[in-house]
Formats: sequence, C-alpha cells, structure tokens
Amino acid sequence: MTDTPKLPSVVPSLANLRDIGGPESRFGGSVRTGAVFRSTDLASLTGAGEQTLAELAITTIYDLRTASERETAPDRIPAGIRDLGLDVLADKEYRAIPAQMQEMIANPRAATELLGTGQALEYFQGSYRDFVTLPSAVSSYRQLFVDLAQPTSAPALIHCTTGKDRTGWAAAALLLFLGVSEDAVFEDYLLTNTILLPMFAPLFERFAAQGGDPSLLEGVLGVRREYLEASLDELASVHGSIDAYFTDGLKIDEHTQTRLRENLIG
Repeated sequence: MTDTPKLPSVVPSLANLRDIGGPESRFGGSVRTGAVFRSTDLASLTGAGEQTLAELAITTIYDLRTASERETAPDRIPAGIRDLGLDVLADKEYRAIPAQMQEMIANPRAATELLGTGQALEYFQGSYRDFVTLPSAVSSYRQLFVDLAQPTSAPALIHCTTGKDRTGWAAAALLLFLGVSEDAVFEDYLLTNTILLPMFAPLFERFAAQGGDPSLLEGVLGVRREYLEASLDELASVHGSIDAYFTDGLKIDEHTQTRLRENLIG
C-alpha cells in the first residue's frame, strides 16, 4: 500500500469523503490506498477542504453529475487539479422523486404519499440498473476507468452530488474489477449511511417534529443494499461477470484493463 495522509474524521465541505483503497484483492495484495477517493460535490468547498485535497495530492477530479447539476452548483476546483465532467445520466428521462425532494422534506404528508408506496425503492433500483446499461452511463464509466488506467491520473477523487449513487456504482464496479470480495464492496457502499446520514440530523429532526417518519427519508438521502443489488443483478443478467462488463459492456481492451489493475493493486 502507498503511504497516504489519514483522512480527517469530518470535512463538512467534502462530506462522505473516503479512500476506497485497503481491501484485499483476489489477484494478490490489496487495493492501493491514497489512489482513489470518493466524496460529495465540491460546490461548497472551503479552505479546509482545499487543504485536505492538497494533503491527499489529488490530481484529477471526476464529476459524474449532469450538466444542469454542474451549472447550478459548480465545483470549486483548486488550481492545478484536472476536472473531467462525465454525465452518467445524460440519457436518462426525467423522474419524479428528485424533483419533489424539497417538497417532501417540507411536507411529511406528501413524503408519506410518495415514499410510503415504495416509489423511492423502485426509482433507485431503476437508476442503479441504468448505471450498467444506459448509453451515457456506459460512456461515462468507460471514460472514468480508462482514464484511471493512466498512472498520472491518481490520486483521484470521484464524486456526484451526494457521492452515494453514481459514485457508489463507480466505486463498487472498480473494486469488483480489482478483485475485491462482494462483502467488502457492500461494506464500502453502506458506509454512506454511517458517514453521510448523521449530517442530515437537523433535517430529520424537523421532519419528525412536523409529524413525519424520518425512516422515509433515509432511503432517499442514504443508500440501501437493494440499490446496489439491482446494479449487480443487471450486470449478471446482461454481461454475466464483472470482467465481461469491462470487456464487452464498457469496451475496455485487455491492455488497458491490465494497466488499471497494475496501477491500483499493490
């Protein structure tokens, strides 16, 4: 493993920040630490956040948000860091739950009507299946992994808005490709609930004070095992294996795959 600075316990302007390195690989060794990090967006990056990026020596940022998200809340990128915009959901049709999120937070009755029927689970499972097969997702994740095969791209930071869904699949797919066990992949994925959800405590408290059930929001603001399982089920159905996903789905050649593993396994 490489020697990397220890992450601060909380960096408010880089919420959900963590190093995906550390898990053992079936290819021998383990995923390198200090090479690939994940977080929420950098739209509210503070001086402390900039200092953290400097300490981690981040050279590349992969922004998986939509063009409209990037325009509405542009990242504050420190000078000298390369920024790649990869719109995973460019080809996705508009769906209701994100658009109604603010209303649901302010109106527990509306949240109960929408989320209580299981629409949130259905929405997120559909999105996670899209991560595997949606053309813009295929193109974006291909560019991400091909770029990470270049040694100069790391240390790198991958993010979307809350760093849990589009980023969650990026991290999960990469770890699986690097030979990490599925149990360890789920462990990294579900850390979002431990790291990110406590930051929404005031919101949950207001929601409960208005008569709402905070657990309804947890499935939207956090993650569920069923979400990632939807991606893995789609991958298995369409491609059969993570290796076939990289080869046949993402069209990444064998040489590039080898370089990616060499860069990130140590």
